[in-house]
Amino acid sequence: MITRLSRRALPAVAAAALLAACTSSGGSTGAASTAPTAVPGTASAAASSDPAAPTTTPVPTPTPTVKPTGQADPALQAFYGQKLAWAACKDDPATTKTDESAVQCATLKVPLDYADPASGETLDVAVARIPAARPEQRTGSLLINPGGPGGTGVGRVQRGQKDYDGPLHDHFDVVGFDPRGVGGTSPVKCLDDKARDAWTTTDTPGADHGKLLADACQAKYAKLLPFVGTRNTARDMDVLRGALGDLKLNYLGLSYGTYLGSVYAEEFPDRTGRLVLDGASDRSTSLVQHNIEQYAGFERSFKLFAGECVTKSPCPLGKDPEAAPKKLADFLDGLKDKPLTTTDGRKVTATAAWNGVIDSLNDAQGYADLRTILTMAMNQGKGDYLMALADGATGRDAKGGYKVSADAYAAVHCADTVMAPTEAELQAQLTELAAKAPLVTAHNPAAALFDPDCRSWPFRSAEKAHPIKAEGSAPIVVVGSTGDAATPYAWSEKLAGSLAQGVLLTREGEGHTAYGRSACIRDAVHSFLVDGTVPAAGTRCATDPAR
Repeated sequence: MITRLSRRALPAVAAAALLAACTSSGGSTGAASTAPTAVPGTASAAASSDPAAPTTTPVPTPTPTVKPTGQADPALQAFYGQKLAWAACKDDPATTKTDESAVQCATLKVPLDYADPASGETLDVAVARIPAARPEQRTGSLLINPGGPGGTGVGRVQRGQKDYDGPLHDHFDVVGFDPRGVGGTSPVKCLDDKARDAWTTTDTPGADHGKLLADACQAKYAKLLPFVGTRNTARDMDVLRGALGDLKLNYLGLSYGTYLGSVYAEEFPDRTGRLVLDGASDRSTSLVQHNIEQYAGFERSFKLFAGECVTKSPCPLGKDPEAAPKKLADFLDGLKDKPLTTTDGRKVTATAAWNGVIDSLNDAQGYADLRTILTMAMNQGKGDYLMALADGATGRDAKGGYKVSADAYAAVHCADTVMAPTEAELQAQLTELAAKAPLVTAHNPAAALFDPDCRSWPFRSAEKAHPIKAEGSAPIVVVGSTGDAATPYAWSEKLAGSLAQGVLLTREGEGHTAYGRSACIRDAVHSFLVDGTVPAAGTRCATDPAR
């Protein structure tokens, strides 16, 4: 499954047609980007005979984990001292209903390798900003990250300007940037669209499924891949802070963006201003354990959706709330043998359908659409809208093109993790997964464990899973939602508890992340970012009634 941590909406045309169909007979950013020239890399791993078994990987020298001194390093001073040349962004055809005239774009130059900043090898980071609406009240800059990994901050600023109207826009230049490998910053796109169609939807991935992607990425981006990890992006954020003229970093990170923000605080605790981390992604354990816990969250939300479905109309799951989850899982699993066919001839496989349904669980507001889509699929044999959900989850547009976020998701994760479980560890992990998420993972447990599959990746990350303390930082607000499937609430509790200055703010309710779902949460976040008012310990907020 691709890009777990960001909800993609059903295309507007499909959403508008849903009700009628159910009752019928059945990024250009304006900022330059340059990637280093690829060089021959290490040999890729050999494929395993078992798709769930560890593959044999080479053990090249890990990427150095230098502890930078930031702008105090003479080799980095030129990067920190650069002046950003702001200009009107190039028009983004995807934002036809958005006025982009207020958005400015620029390019930030950063070293490819912070262990060797004098090498001359650099990357151009795409940056966009909305200047403060009230310059006389301007506090500084507020950096944002929308999640992923693979989410584009430039796109978020261009397309989501209204999300920051009010106190944030009044007091801050709202700044988005594209992390390494994403959007306008040396984007990683390893598979062509046709190959990704097959790779994303296959129900029989085979032992070399992960290796196919790893080899394709290695062939195109061997020079870049070791340097797209979160720690290097956090260092880029500090260079951006310096170039923006801010003494401290103010930051709002969602989902994966919480990990990016916490790594920044670990690297540069004395430069933390006001950080808000909404929907914490727990990286204190291995990626495999992270995935097990995430799928346990999806299992809970899947059962909740199915149980509520039987009390609504339309719903194809009968009247028994206890039997409904299994009935839905059996239908989705059954597409492996009997896929639905869309009007344009595409096959709705079990993998595709599960991708779409699980992604839909991130937003309880979309449950009515999901019920309608499943009614069409289960009762009428119509798969077009179920495939549209799958396409939204995997980043495929109506013309068959894929966003680079799909491959960036793998590239960043694999730069952040070491994945080499023993056979005994693997069997224990499969057993735990089956116990915690039996319905949502039975169709392909290996794909759930290894999401993404980094076992054949062409290099080994030097990162080690550990709790982040960020000793010496300013207070950091961690926001958690009790019904968040993608980033379970326990992760926000864990991150707030591990941070030396962590403060937990809680939203009661379903859905992924909290800032856009609760006026109470937004007020608390605004008070902290604008005025520095730290939420009182134990503060809990309700979800907006309309949600």
